[in-house]
Amino acid sequence: MALGLSTYAFFWQISAKPPRPLTVEDMLRRTHDLGVGLFQICDYPLIETFSDERLAQVRTTADSLGIRLELGTRGVRPGHLRTYLELAEKLGATFVRSMLNTNDHRPTVPEAVELLREAVPGYAERGVTLGLETYEQVSTDDLLAVVTAVDSPHLGVCLDPGNSVARLERPADVIDRTAPYVVNVHVKDFAFTRRDGWVGFTFAGCPLGEGLLDYDRMIAAVRPEEKGVNQIVEHWLPWQGGFEETARLEDQWTQHSVRTLNKLMRST
Repeated sequence: MALGLSTYAFFWQISAKPPRPLTVEDMLRRTHDLGVGLFQICDYPLIETFSDERLAQVRTTADSLGIRLELGTRGVRPGHLRTYLELAEKLGATFVRSMLNTNDHRPTVPEAVELLREAVPGYAERGVTLGLETYEQVSTDDLLAVVTAVDSPHLGVCLDPGNSVARLERPADVIDRTAPYVVNVHVKDFAFTRRDGWVGFTFAGCPLGEGLLDYDRMIAAVRPEEKGVNQIVEHWLPWQGGFEETARLEDQWTQHSVRTLNKLMRST
């Protein structure tokens, strides 16, 4: 079990907002500077355009910094999952996170099961695990129906309890339901705040430990140390009105999350 950072910890700094977005190598160096030895390249489609030479450069940089890599994408079409399996092999990654839906494909449970039964054996043969993330577009019931029907030790759940709130699923329930199948955890905190005039709420990220994420409950249920499940830091940081302040706060949240999780992981 290890602590890692995700591209989502650098969300605004790799967006179109800065004059020069961070590269993968930049993020790897930032990860190393924080004493973290795992990095998940998640929802970063630019990686699909990298040549073999460029991928080798990324892997060499990661190796030189003592950082292991994971990948993340969206969708369950076998061809796309094969692409990410090949990328995983070239980068030395043994975990790929995905989601059931994409912008142009929303499979039913039976269709998703069929597609994953075709794709997952290739992952198993190469020692790579695929994790399907909990999120609002797919109910936890449906997600677990897919995972249990495929029934492979190389397919499980990437748990992110805050994502399912928009589906009116309680994070505690999502944790309890998925815990036996979790193969990766995304750690980000979240909170509701009242809008001006108390007209409605905003649901957004907050510094780890200041919101509604019941981290202790999640860890007790998932048992990541026992199962070798990695914990990946992410954020839901709202735009702060300008890039400099947003980037400053993004880095501050990341540093806070790493310090907090290191303390919590040592105490468990």
